[in-house]
Amino acid sequence: MQIKRLYFIDAIRAFAILMMLQGHFIDTLLAIEYRDPDNIAYSTWLYFRGITAPVFFTISGLIFTYLLIKAKEKGTLSVRIRKGLVRGLMLTGIGYALRIPIFRWLTGSFGTYFLVIDVLQCIGISLILIVCIYLLTRKKTLVFSIIMLCLGTFIFLCEPLYRTYSAEGIPLFFANYVTKLNGSVFTIFPWFGYMAFGAFIATLFYRYLEKYKFKATIVTGFFVAGILLVYQSTNLLYWLSDVIDYHLFLEVANFNYLFIRLGNVFVIFGLFYAFEAYLKQPVVLKIGQKTLSIYVIHFILLYGSFTGLGLNQILGKNLTPFEAIFGAICFLISVSLISIYIIKANTQIYKYIIDKLHYLKSLTKSLNN
Repeated sequence: MQIKRLYFIDAIRAFAILMMLQGHFIDTLLAIEYRDPDNIAYSTWLYFRGITAPVFFTISGLIFTYLLIKAKEKGTLSVRIRKGLVRGLMLTGIGYALRIPIFRWLTGSFGTYFLVIDVLQCIGISLILIVCIYLLTRKKTLVFSIIMLCLGTFIFLCEPLYRTYSAEGIPLFFANYVTKLNGSVFTIFPWFGYMAFGAFIATLFYRYLEKYKFKATIVTGFFVAGILLVYQSTNLLYWLSDVIDYHLFLEVANFNYLFIRLGNVFVIFGLFYAFEAYLKQPVVLKIGQKTLSIYVIHFILLYGSFTGLGLNQILGKNLTPFEAIFGAICFLISVSLISIYIIKANTQIYKYIIDKLHYLKSLTKSLNN
């Protein structure tokens, strides 16, 4: 059975990665004096920039889980699981590699900054966790669906408990996954929560995609759920804290960014799925399929991975708004073109890694014999 392609997923991934590129570029290079929260243009940009990561994590959980579940239907589950585990390990490895200061290491200067956790490690470990949970529940997709929904909700509701967690006494390598105090940009909690919600949405597409009027129903559901989360989730949390008399709900309500951002994600999903027919442009789909390459290239150019020399050091925070906007557009175009026309496809990289693993496995067997 051929998997029905969900073009809106590639379109959302393209949107998220391009938003990330411009967000990182402007945030890294815009002069400090122009960062005025009272300025409507800057505050609007800042708000939409905050949506980027939740969108990317949620859509990553959706597409990975959808392909995982469909693989079971096709009888290729073991292959998909192996690919998923390799992908998770590869993303984690690349995430660490991008922060290795090679030339500094060659001079004998070592540090621990390369151990901080960023988006790639967080997504990589999240994919591995999804595979493990799915393996435990693969006989009942409904059970998996409920677990992912409850897990995402539980992670969001417990945010005050790990918000300032210091992870004292835990080795730095592991501590960086659960605390930001050592410089980590992303941590497993709460970001795995968005992946879990994406996995839950994937089960809806798997179960109901071929049903009559599914698209109209799910689009309406995205909009309704999204708007309610954005405008009413805080009030609901306050109400729960009064009714249940549990202080945790009050703390979540007082700093309710996770559920509001999830609402933003749902609205974006609804918009993209509703207008999917207009988003099947080859360039959009290519960008959506090259997110890893784009991320790696932008990290090298902007932050100076490996060389220690990037735009952040060459230009610094000195650009005017006009220069930052114009530069961001050029940066988007340049990185996208390099990724699409020069860098090898991600599938080729996966194939290379899997081939090497098979070679090592065969070599180990021959040595044992």
